Amino acid sequence: MQEPPKLIGPFNQVVTLREIPLSGPVKDSHLEIIERAGIIVHDGTIQDVGKYQDLLATWNKKKGIVEEIRESLVVIPGLIDPHTHICWAGSRHHDFSRRLEGMSYQDIAKAGGGIWSTVLQTRSASLDELIQLTKSRAEGLLMNGITTIEVKSGYGLNFETELKMLEAIFFTNKLVAPDLVPTCLAAHIHPRDFEGTAEDYLADVLERLLPEVQRQKLSKRVDIYIDDGAFSPEQAKGYLQKASKMGFDIIVHADQFKKGGSQMAVEVGALSVDHLEISDEDEIKSIAESNTIAVALPGSSVGLGEPYAPARKLIDAGACVAIGSDWNPGSAPMGDLLVQASMLSVFDKLSMAETLAGITFRAAAALKLKDRGVIDKGMIADLVAFPVKEFEEIFYYQGSVKPAKVWKDGKVAFTKS
Repeated sequence: MQEPPKLIGPFNQVVTLREIPLSGPVKDSHLEIIERAGIIVHDGTIQDVGKYQDLLATWNKKKGIVEEIRESLVVIPGLIDPHTHICWAGSRHHDFSRRLEGMSYQDIAKAGGGIWSTVLQTRSASLDELIQLTKSRAEGLLMNGITTIEVKSGYGLNFETELKMLEAIFFTNKLVAPDLVPTCLAAHIHPRDFEGTAEDYLADVLERLLPEVQRQKLSKRVDIYIDDGAFSPEQAKGYLQKASKMGFDIIVHADQFKKGGSQMAVEVGALSVDHLEISDEDEIKSIAESNTIAVALPGSSVGLGEPYAPARKLIDAGACVAIGSDWNPGSAPMGDLLVQASMLSVFDKLSMAETLAGITFRAAAALKLKDRGVIDKGMIADLVAFPVKEFEEIFYYQGSVKPAKVWKDGKVAFTKS
């Protein structure tokens, strides 16, 4: 049965993000902030937004319902995490302990930890176990205001387990409120048990795995990790070009520990290039002059004790910068996007408007989604409300203030008890 139109409000403030550019600098004064506002939703989309009393005056003449808000709440678009690895089994707490004692990420991997450790644990998990683990993490993200979550495979590194991971993401998407956007990261690292070169492995993924991923409609996105211990820019280039010809959107992990990946990503027309912790002037210029979106991952910087991506320089150069959590069991175990984005804004001097754009509609662009991240007519009614009087308090408290309510497709998906 179709629900009638619904007027939600009054809210102390609604921050719409209308008219904010997709790239480049943004000042807080550019934000549209509607005081004592209301939002009309119907069939999961926003029908109108404006002053609550103005909407209510015409609403009384219509057949609809009112979802009255009695608290002092500020509403922003539902948050979007454009880079996560939340489908995994096991733990890497021993890796973290070793890093605190001085071992590098690469040395831990060589000693049997790192990504390969998670691969072995994920291969041992059943499909049902992976579904339940991914579901639990997605529900936790929802409580933090995340209504759209990108989720990568990449802890399978063989035909069977990569498909198992993508199937787990597919089935979890039917069980949780947030939308899950799957990405095939079979090219995470060269598997230790694959009999052949890195080039042979990438050829196998192209010839066997990706056609099956397409046949089962498990993902439209392909990612690759370029770094020492993973793949080189030269190896990645041919792989990405072939994946692109197959119809996949292409994504690249680049410039985390070694340069070279981001400029190759731009060259092949990647949708986004993620990490960028060591990107310098040449890389920044290349990204800014392209249509490739830069995705900063402050959670990885915190987890590894490494520098943040140069988000300020990228934005000033004219790039579109999104912000993701990189939630994974190794380098970024925190998984709190709002805290991480707030920390990045402090250290890289991003305005609140730039930070907010990076976790809403600019993050949506990194996922090729044009129907969310802004509170406007025709957009999906994904909303998150914080128990504050003015929107600046959300970032002032650096993510420690959590949402009071979250709406997904216009329906309340979470209420803080």
